Amino acid sequence: QVRLVESGGGLVQSGGSLRLSCAASGRSFSNYAMGWFRQAPGKEREFVAAISGRGGSRYYSDSMKDRSTISRDNSKHTVYLQMDSLKSRDTAVYYCAANPSGISSVITRYTSWGQGTQVTVSS
Repeated sequence: QVRLVESGGGLVQSGGSLRLSCAASGRSFSNYAMGWFRQAPGKEREFVAAISGRGGSRYYSDSMKDRSTISRDNSKHTVYLQMDSLKSRDTAVYYCAANPSGISSVITRYTSWGQGTQVTVSS
C-alpha cells in the first residue's frame, strides 16, 4: 500500500491549464502503475490517464488524450497530470491511484487512492 496526496487543483477559466501533482509515500513507488481518475457531482468515477511504473507507457481517456499529459518522477515519488484547454465539463474531483498489477484503465485494479483535489472550470 502507498499513501497518496494530491495537490494543484483550483478554479480556472475555460481554456486554461492546470497541473495536478500526486505525492506518494511508501516503498517501491516505481513498482506501481499510477492513474488519474475524476468524479463529477452525480456521476461515477471515470478514468482519465495512467502511466506505467517506469513511465514508458501511457493511456488516456478519449476525452482527455489530446488535452492532457501524465508523467512521473520516481526520484520524487510523484506523478503529474498536466491539463490544457480545460472545459466546464472537466469540472470534477480528481483522484490519483496506485495499481500494483500494471498499467490499466480499470478502476478496480487500483488499490490505493488519494483524497482528491477539486478542479473547477468556469465558463
